[in-house]
Amino acid sequence: MSLWDILLIGLGLSMDAVAVSISDALAYPGLRRAKRLAIPAAFGLFQGIMPLAGYFAGSLFADFIHRWAGLVTLLILGLIGANMVREGIACERDESKCEIREFSYKMLLVQAIATSIDAFAVGVSFVAGGANIYAAAPLIAATTFVCSLAALALGRRFGEMLGHRAEILGGVILIAIGVKALF
Repeated sequence: MSLWDILLIGLGLSMDAVAVSISDALAYPGLRRAKRLAIPAAFGLFQGIMPLAGYFAGSLFADFIHRWAGLVTLLILGLIGANMVREGIACERDESKCEIREFSYKMLLVQAIATSIDAFAVGVSFVAGGANIYAAAPLIAATTFVCSLAALALGRRFGEMLGHRAEILGGVILIAIGVKALF
């Protein structure tokens, strides 16, 4: 596999993380710098670790991961997204029901795992493709980091324009990613 092949794979794998980064920026417009940087760092880290895990696990878990990855992603992101939509609608109807929610590292960890499950399967395919996993994993991680960082800036810009509707849009994006993972 060439460097360009791996870069394109990294871009493809990063798209779920990009969408979730936009969603997080929409739902949590007041994130402090440390948490804003933690988002692309976590997504990049997990997008780099999962191909490594898939590469070394080989075909041992590949069938199981491949069979259930879409459903697990749908459940995790669907639940988070549905809660965001519910809270956003309640806030739209009655300003007094708007609560300032705190973005947690625990939620970020769950998001990072959910968006990187498909990278495990890519790692398994790297065994068959003869890819250099020690070059591929860091490149995938760096690509995801950069793309997610840019997505945060984009989501933050639109979040300011959308106000409370941003949380609803962010939730819908997460649900859509979960549904897409099934197919």
